[in-house]
Amino acid sequence: MKQRSQLGWTIAALASAVLLAALWAFPLLWALSTALRPEHETVSAVFHWLPQTWTLDAFRKTLSAGNMPRWLFNSALVALLVTVVTMAISLMAAYAFSQLRFRGRSLLFALAMLAFLLPFEALLVPLFRTMHQLGMINSYAGLVLPQVVSPVVIYVFKQFFDQIPADFREAAVMDGAGPLRVLWSVYLPISGNIVWAMAIVTFIGAWNNFLWPFIIVTSNEMMTIPLGLTQTYDAFGVRYAQLMAAALLGALPVGLAYIAFQRRVTQGFLAASGLKG
Repeated sequence: MKQRSQLGWTIAALASAVLLAALWAFPLLWALSTALRPEHETVSAVFHWLPQTWTLDAFRKTLSAGNMPRWLFNSALVALLVTVVTMAISLMAAYAFSQLRFRGRSLLFALAMLAFLLPFEALLVPLFRTMHQLGMINSYAGLVLPQVVSPVVIYVFKQFFDQIPADFREAAVMDGAGPLRVLWSVYLPISGNIVWAMAIVTFIGAWNNFLWPFIIVTSNEMMTIPLGLTQTYDAFGVRYAQLMAAALLGALPVGLAYIAFQRRVTQGFLAASGLKG
């Protein structure tokens, strides 16, 4: 009876996983099917799951219209800079909160964690005014800097550093290593998987960010992919095949990045939760 019960739960779990995967994949597959159709098929009264005529015209027209290569470059550069700077700041802040002892440490950490309670929308006006006063409107610095502080990443790194035995740090300090040297040579190698996991999540978040680029960017040349897609919509009107092609081209880099580093992301979250595998 126990084995039958376990088998039943296994089958139910597998069926649920397959159902969830299908629900997740259906919109993506439908977008791909639409992008591979001629435009006249997308508005046809006769419904077809697959294109009757397969074509890449929508992708070719999307790449030639608007400023798609420039938007892709902007998104890649901004997401990469945000990821690198966020990882550097978060690692140093987490190490300080976890391993160093200084006056006001608990208060500063509590203030940093209060950022969880503040939605980004509440900071738009002061951030915009600050960027305007610094002359960073419509610039890469203006796009990047407001996105580089992540309390979530700091918290995850701190929780992981708290689990590392203090003997590692003490041995390095006895050898004459300073805080940055200890972080770089001792804590960073141990934290490799979780750093990769947080980096991929940060990269995807920066790539998909629409609200802040919408506020700070004032020219077509500085637009990122999520913002540029709105211009694509205005240009293409009801050309659904080209709209789907543009959306797929915008999502393709982050999808490939996640697939390439999927194992590291999984291992990083397992490490963050204190599991081994």
